[in-house]
Amino acid sequence: MKYADLHIHTNFSDGTFSPQRVIEQARGAGLACIAITDHDTVYAIEPAMQEAEKLGIELIPGVELTAELDDCEVHILGYFIDWQAEWFRKKLEQICDVRKKRALSIIEKLGALGIKLDVDEVMREAGFGSVGRLHIARIMQKEGFVGSIQEAFRKYIGRGCPCYVKRFRLTPGEAIDMIHRLKGLAVLAHPYTLGNDELIADFIQLGLRGIEAYYPEHNKAKTEHYLRLAEKYGLLVTGGSDCHGLGKDRILMGEVKIPYNLVELLKKEAELLKSGQK
Repeated sequence: MKYADLHIHTNFSDGTFSPQRVIEQARGAGLACIAITDHDTVYAIEPAMQEAEKLGIELIPGVELTAELDDCEVHILGYFIDWQAEWFRKKLEQICDVRKKRALSIIEKLGALGIKLDVDEVMREAGFGSVGRLHIARIMQKEGFVGSIQEAFRKYIGRGCPCYVKRFRLTPGEAIDMIHRLKGLAVLAHPYTLGNDELIADFIQLGLRGIEAYYPEHNKAKTEHYLRLAEKYGLLVTGGSDCHGLGKDRILMGEVKIPYNLVELLKKEAELLKSGQK
């Protein structure tokens, strides 16, 4: 039986593995198919495709867009997107510029508390992709200001903490519309983080087509709950590890994997969308 992991990050966003290493890791994990879903960037897709072709791994081009609704963070995954669309790349560049300004503000706030970080070191940690709080947390741990990445978020840079800085985010509707313009499928990532399942029906009205029922932090009861919601609303089911390489406690790739028949259902929907029948 073939399996897929449809939520993976590279070092072009806040993962630690290069696109090539991600593909190698996927093969080692026995996966037939993966999706690269970096935050607000698609630059990892081309090199990953080249490596995937060599190693016989099917790669779905994707992205993870961050939206906000009433101070609630909403992550929308886009699958089978036209990732080479010029307007989309320009929009992502604008979003990444906002990410950089936010990172500088966070570093400034940390400095006021005596946690002096080198801006250039944080940017080197981010590499070619979009800088985020996880990059700052890694440098804080490396410099000995915190004992773990989790501590950095819990004490300093997480929501409600002294150095947290809000940034401009898309609305869920804007994120879903962008994915639709790219002829892609919009899927709600890790729905448990919403804390309000009633919002899902609202997102469906905006064009949401799927839900990530299988996720590392979904226990059996949560998974079954979201599978029931998917059936109730006629949503496609996806799942993935949200692997960040070594950016989390362990390498998660393949710990959450879905049967390939779910990928086939996604493909059918994407084909209908691209042909204009949806």
